[in-house]
Amino acid sequence: MKHTSILLALLAATALGCGSHAVVTLNVEPDVDLAKSIRDAAGGAGEAAADEDTASAPATADAWGNLTGKFVIEGPPPQVMPLAITKDEQVCGKHGLHDESVEVGAGDGLKNVVIFLTDKKAPIHPDYEATATATVRFDNDHCRFEPHILPLRTTQILEIHNSDPVAHNSNLTPLGDAPFNQLISENKATGYQFHKQQNAPVMVTCSIHPWMKGYVFPRDNPYAAVTGDDGSFEIKNLPAGKHEFQVWQEAVGGLSARPEWKKGKFKFEIQEGDNDLGTIPVDVSLLKK
Repeated sequence: MKHTSILLALLAATALGCGSHAVVTLNVEPDVDLAKSIRDAAGGAGEAAADEDTASAPATADAWGNLTGKFVIEGPPPQVMPLAITKDEQVCGKHGLHDESVEVGAGDGLKNVVIFLTDKKAPIHPDYEATATATVRFDNDHCRFEPHILPLRTTQILEIHNSDPVAHNSNLTPLGDAPFNQLISENKATGYQFHKQQNAPVMVTCSIHPWMKGYVFPRDNPYAAVTGDDGSFEIKNLPAGKHEFQVWQEAVGGLSARPEWKKGKFKFEIQEGDNDLGTIPVDVSLLKK
C-alpha cells in the first residue's frame, strides 16, 4: 500500500486521455514495483498504440553476430571550449565544464559516436530479455548529464535522476511522443517511458542551467551503441544477415566517415560470430558545425 497515493495520481493521469504519459517522482534507488506502476498507468489506449509502434520482433534468427569498430580523429583535435556557468556558480562552477559536442579521448578516439541498426523489425536475441523492461538511469551530476548520450529501449523506464545539491529542470521533446518538463529536487528522480522509437537521439536540456545538454535515444530493439573514450564500440548478438546501420555524431548528425556512408548510413552483412569494421578514420573537417 506504500504507493497507493502515487498510483491514484497515475491512474488519474491516465484517465486524461490515450496520449498521456505517466510521470512520477521516484525514490533514489530504482523501485521495481513503482516502475511497474508507471508502465501499468501508461496503459489503456496509449499502451495499445505503443504495442503497434514498438512491438519487438521474436528471436527467430538462425545465427547471431557481434559488430565492433573504432572511430579515430584525423587532424588536429578541436579546441576544448569551456562553458559559461551563469547559475549556481558556487556548485556548478567548480567542475571545469566544457562543450561535449566533439570529445576526443585516448589514442585520438572519437567519443560519443552513436551507431545503431535501422531495421524496423529485427529479431532480438534472447539474452536481451533480462533487461527488456529494466529501469535505466540518466543523471544530473556535477551540473551535466551522465552519461552524455544514453541509448535505451522503448520497453524500458527512463529514470532521470538528480545527484546535485541544487534543483534541475529537465526537458525533452521526442518527435511524436509526449514532452517532458519537470523540476527534480536534489537526490530525487523522475520516471518516464517512451511510446515511440526515435530515429536520432533526443536532446535533454535544463531550463535552470542553460549550458546543460545531453541525449537519450529510445529504440524498439537493443542494437545501438555509443563509442567510449578510445572511440571503440560493440553491438552484441545481432541477427546474422545483411542490415542497414546509421552513424550519428552530435556536431553534425549523420556522420559520413567513409565515402560510401551517405549521411552516415551503410549496409553491412553480419556473419555468425565476430564482425569488425576496423579503425574508422574521421577527418576533423567533418565535425565542423
